[in-house]
Amino acid sequence: MTIHPERDAKAAELAELRRNLDVGVVRIDGHLALLSRRSDQTEHEIAEVAQRVRALEQGRWPLPSIAALTGVAALALAVWQATGR
Repeated sequence: MTIHPERDAKAAELAELRRNLDVGVVRIDGHLALLSRRSDQTEHEIAEVAQRVRALEQGRWPLPSIAALTGVAALALAVWQATGR
């Protein structure tokens, strides 16, 4: 049986292409895993920030209501003083 050098060269080139392809796929898998992890971390951080914002919104002062009550109280005081009582 005779071995064809051209055939061996093609087999070697195919093996090299396969190795390069395998390395590329592994690298892409690594990048995808990293992106997935970062996405999960970002979603977790967004959920934490949303929870903190909700807590701040619930604990804030109702400034428009207080301003309206202060205005009504000032009007009542002015009317009371104008009537002289």
